[in-house]
Amino acid sequence: MVTFRPSGPGRLADVPSFDRGIGGAESNVACVLARAGHRTRWVSRVGADGFGDHLLAAIAAYGVDTSAVRRDPDRPTGVYFRTSGERAVDVAPPRGPGPGSAPDERLAEVVYYRSGSAASAMAPGRDIRAAARSGRFLHLTGITAALSAGCLALMRELTARHPGRPLVSFDVNYRVGLWQGTTNGPEVLAELARGCDLVFVGQDEAAAAWGLRDAAAVRAALPEPEVLVVKRGAAGATVFARRDDARPRAATPRPADVVVSAPALRVDVVAPVGAGDAFAAGFLSGTLRGLPLHERLRHGHLMAAAALTAPGDLGEPPGRAHADRWAALDADGWERLRLGPGWTGCPAEAEDRSAKVEDHTV
Repeated sequence: MVTFRPSGPGRLADVPSFDRGIGGAESNVACVLARAGHRTRWVSRVGADGFGDHLLAAIAAYGVDTSAVRRDPDRPTGVYFRTSGERAVDVAPPRGPGPGSAPDERLAEVVYYRSGSAASAMAPGRDIRAAARSGRFLHLTGITAALSAGCLALMRELTARHPGRPLVSFDVNYRVGLWQGTTNGPEVLAELARGCDLVFVGQDEAAAAWGLRDAAAVRAALPEPEVLVVKRGAAGATVFARRDDARPRAATPRPADVVVSAPALRVDVVAPVGAGDAFAAGFLSGTLRGLPLHERLRHGHLMAAAALTAPGDLGEPPGRAHADRWAALDADGWERLRLGPGWTGCPAEAEDRSAKVEDHTV
């Protein structure tokens, strides 16, 4: 989608102007992975309009192959408007008396204009199936499943287990607003997740969708994926893996999980949008490179920090060597890091000092 970010603080009713950018969970992941040195292809559908032109040019500029994106002459490119702030799952703040009843100033207004969009017209077909299955990894999100019946049918086809498919990665991305008018959004998302090899879900999403309050409960509810990553916000992330990589194998009974956690970094947040997508890209990058689980989590946190310290959905991620050196810090050095805007351009020699200072800020 094309995203419009406010030029200043305030409600949508009060913001006088907006800055145009690019957004969309899957394309965000593709862009970050491309910047991290991986070959990526974005498979989608946009309108034959100026916004579609902008999206294709901007995403291709990140190094993403957009040859599988189709142009729709009859439907527009989707857009959305947002204010500053955070709304991870589009859940309205509590109402009524009692603790937490006051509106949270950190929450953002988000308004989607994607009903009848070009992307909502995606559906199963030979061309899209061939393009989607052409890589080592196929990354999907629950957002696509909410767009239309055709999109849901496509998602069910792509997550069906069959021999020879690529490794399928799935970010739950539960957005209440996108499932309005249906009662089975959470059930659909759980169904899709169970068909995938690698699943990402926020603890807040799991609580909102399924009433699951901790990482272990999420794993108990989703035992099928070989790898499950539960993002716990400022507390970090936990990965459950059948073994120390994401490649599925047949085994009866299933082996016990390897469980690894990594704390989040301290970050001076500019905007929270896109951090989850960047985290997924960092973890996927580490998976493609065969890194240990702990380092995959750290690369996820680093990529998320790059998004958090930039104003739009996409931040400039650190170079691979840069990220590798941060990820290799000992626990004490990692804990003392504090990252702010521009940190991804920090010179390499600063990295060597990062574990030796009292409170290293970049």
